[in-house]
Amino acid sequence: MRKKIVAGNWKMNLNQEEGHKLTSEIVHMFEDENLKDVILVLNPPFVHLQGVKKLIGETKGIFLGAQNCSDKASGAFTGEISASMLASFGSTYVIIGHSERREYFKETNALLTAKTKQALENGLIPIFCCGEPLEIREAGTQDAYVTAQLSESLFGLSPEEFGKIVIAYEPIWAIGTGKTASSDQAQDMHAAIRKHLGSHFGEELAQQTPILYGGSCNPGNAPDIFSKNDVDGGLIGGASLKSRDFVDIAKSF
Repeated sequence: MRKKIVAGNWKMNLNQEEGHKLTSEIVHMFEDENLKDVILVLNPPFVHLQGVKKLIGETKGIFLGAQNCSDKASGAFTGEISASMLASFGSTYVIIGHSERREYFKETNALLTAKTKQALENGLIPIFCCGEPLEIREAGTQDAYVTAQLSESLFGLSPEEFGKIVIAYEPIWAIGTGKTASSDQAQDMHAAIRKHLGSHFGEELAQQTPILYGGSCNPGNAPDIFSKNDVDGGLIGGASLKSRDFVDIAKSF
């Protein structure tokens, strides 16, 4: 049975006090409401990693993640954060290839391959993002666009390496816009992704790979989206900054 995962991407939000308050609320709700069958991943900005890890403590089912990592192991790369640094601060997961990184920082599929390898070499679980912009969706070529992202970034990995990865499908036209892919649209893309992964890595491994939906997911639409066969959870943006909303999304399975 595939893991059910709800990951919160805080993006560039919250100061120290706000981040600690949010984390404490999520941890207490998670424990009080006895969420046993879902994994939560908190992905704060780098400056929050130590504080959030301390607040998570030994809570089973909640893990620390980061929003990005360097493609280099170490060296004269001012401002960069290596995968080994993230691991040393207790991170378990790291988001790679978010659409904002691809668009604003021009991250290429080749660069994302290098980042993925750095993450894996340092024991981190990549949450690898893929997704199409509005013009691709309107042209009806979204399946080819998204599967090409996966082929060019991940198909050089060994099956053993790929088996450690989580995929996050994020329709770019639905991120922060209030628009959401319908549950059927999400299912269709997740199924296409799984089929594509199976064509290269084999059906068994494809069926084991968690695929998350990201794109204006909230407590109102999460139950419908999460009910689909190939949707294994969500990569949550804005709603992850509200503890009640985030935990309610995690209760939507």
